[in-house]
Amino acid sequence: MTATHLTPRDALLALAIVFVWGTNFVVIRLGLDALPPLFFATLRFGFVLVPAAFFLKRPAVSWRSLAVYGLATGLGQFGLLFIAIKSMISPGLASLVVQMQAFYTIAISLWRANGRGTAAAEKLSAHHFAAFTLALAGMGVIAANTGSHDGNGVTLPGLVLVLLAGLGWAISNQTAREAAQDARAAGQPLNMLAFVVWASLFSLPVLLALSLITEGPAAIAAGLHQASAVTWAAVLWQSVGNTMFGYTCWAILLSRYPAATIAPLSLLVPIFGFGASALILGEPLPVWKVAATVLIMGGLGVNILWRPRKAMLAGEPD
Repeated sequence: MTATHLTPRDALLALAIVFVWGTNFVVIRLGLDALPPLFFATLRFGFVLVPAAFFLKRPAVSWRSLAVYGLATGLGQFGLLFIAIKSMISPGLASLVVQMQAFYTIAISLWRANGRGTAAAEKLSAHHFAAFTLALAGMGVIAANTGSHDGNGVTLPGLVLVLLAGLGWAISNQTAREAAQDARAAGQPLNMLAFVVWASLFSLPVLLALSLITEGPAAIAAGLHQASAVTWAAVLWQSVGNTMFGYTCWAILLSRYPAATIAPLSLLVPIFGFGASALILGEPLPVWKVAATVLIMGGLGVNILWRPRKAMLAGEPD
């Protein structure tokens, strides 16, 4: 029977994961002090792929799944996120806005369930619409305060880029989910670490090509010349900490506990994001940021924590 309460060890592991994921937005900003955004993302996935690919066998999934996941995370999620954090949105706000991926994930999951001819695991209900309304109101507060170019606020292009980054995250979520389902159906459970590593084979060349075209060899060379120990620590935090540790251990926790036990922990990510940005970068927290955070986190909380009465009576995870 699946446990529903985290053991002390797993609770500490979960806390470590959300700490890494939350503070990651500040780490991105520190790395961008020297490196161009797309080249920074290239290095991130380069260190994920090499040398791990030489030690991990390619997972028994289609090349298509690896390609979609790699492009969605590499270019869609992190490429766009890095560009936005460079100068168009503060790290704290980015950690909050990107959480809109939760609503994208639901929509894509329902669409793909219909396309694959399977019953949708989650059907839209009143609480989903209420959650989305709250989150949308929070996005409205942020949109009404666009225009800051000092790195502590948000511009409209920055807001759009992070929302698109959330879409990339949602696509990668669904791709990984379907790959895991197909692997289980074939009697070969998916090694999530190997999946992430081999998918980087598709992230790396696209990011490098776009970096060379849009940022140019001169900017790349200048970035490498200016890179300090902090810069390289940021790259390793991205590849080893955020990706290899975070995503792999999160998948392990999801295999041990119901999603209803693990998913709410992701609500801590923006808390760590804002906290780290305020403490390390001095990001101000005016009333409008607090209001937007309360609305969006409230929407996410309703979406994640709400359990229909029927499921509660049956003792089933939502």
